[in-house]
Parts: sequence; C-alpha cells; structure tokens
Amino acid sequence: MDKEKSIKKMTEVMAKFVGYTGKVLPDDVTAKLRELAECETQPLAKEIYKTMFENQRLAKELNRPSCQDTGVIQFFVRCGANFPLIGELEELLREAVLQATREAPLRHNSVETFDEYNTGKNVGKGTPSVFWEIVPNSSECEMHTYMAGGGCSLPGKATVLMPGMGYEGVVKFVMDIMTSYGINACPPLLVGVGVGTSIDVASLLSKKALMRPLGSKNPNERAALTEKLLE
Repeated sequence: MDKEKSIKKMTEVMAKFVGYTGKVLPDDVTAKLRELAECETQPLAKEIYKTMFENQRLAKELNRPSCQDTGVIQFFVRCGANFPLIGELEELLREAVLQATREAPLRHNSVETFDEYNTGKNVGKGTPSVFWEIVPNSSECEMHTYMAGGGCSLPGKATVLMPGMGYEGVVKFVMDIMTSYGINACPPLLVGVGVGTSIDVASLLSKKALMRPLGSKNPNERAALTEKLLE
C-alpha cells in the first residue's frame, strides 16, 4: 500500500475509533460500575446506576454518543521512531476528528479561547491535542483517545506541596478537591492523580493515569501504597 492510501486508511480507522469511544465505555469501566452498583443500597443511587446502564445500552443500540459533551479530543500517542506515518500523524488525527464529528456525530465543543467562538468542527488552535511518547527502534504506534469535555476536565486542579506534607498530603489534597466539587462533574467519575516534579508534569501524568486499566497498581511500592490510601 502506498503512503497516500495508508494515510487515508488510517484516517478512516481513527475516525471510527473516535466515534466509537464516544458511544461505548471501556470494558474495565463497565465492569467496575456493575461492581459498585451491586454494593449500593440507597434507592436513588440504585436508580442512577440503572439509568446509566440504560443510557449506555441505547447509545450502542442507536449508534449515538452516550453524552452530549463529547469534548475537545486529546490523543495520547506512543509512537515508534520508525513508524512510517510519524510525520503525517498530527494532520491525520486532525482530519480524523473532522470526519468523526460529521459521522458519529459529535457535538461541536471546540471553542477558541480568546476569540470566543465555536469552530463548529471540533478542531481549532491546539485542538485536537496530541501528546507524544517516542519509542526508539520500533515501528508500532499505540493511541489512546480522551474526550476532554467541561464536565470531566474542568474540575481538575494542581498545586505544589511541601515535601514535609508527605504522601498523606497528596491524599488530603485529592480528597479535598473531590469533595469540594461534589456533583459538578459527570458520572461515572474516574479521577486521575499525577505526582511529578512540577505542576505541568503532574497534570500530564494525571491524564495518563486515566488510561490505566482499573484495578491495576503502580509498580513502585510507595506509589502503590499512596494509591491504596486514596482508595
């Protein structure tokens, strides 16, 4: 297959993938929701879970996004240095978002920050966002999509903690933020926590944390303990 055909094929695949992620939750998220629903005893909460499952069923059955806030799309790319389309990937993903917006369809969520207008295409300055990790001596490419809508990303917060606050300080900060926002975020809530050398690094790590399978543990023993404290 020549390069032009490869670009077209990958654009089509990614457009379908973006559309699909707006309609079907990952298997691990669905399994966790069912686990939590079985533990629930309050009538109102049980009804909310029932509504969520019905919403997901209809989204798949009717082939429609399960939420109106399909968001400003972000791609987390783990790309081999020898991947044949590495130079075309960002433009390819932009075109895939345009295509998915028309075909899924996705709600128009991309708003130019300072010009204050909706582009109507889910693309604009800096959107979709692409975060790169280059893998030496590899020709493979792995991608995660994240629909960063106002109901899921805006409640995020970052801070600089003093070293003396320890791991307990991390846990307290996360819990204080979660409880202060309450229901001002869309359920099901999956909270990504990043700890790094600076705020920008920690923020990126918090998004990457959302891509981990639910139930997985950090390979670092102390980081895993912090996760347990949070849980």
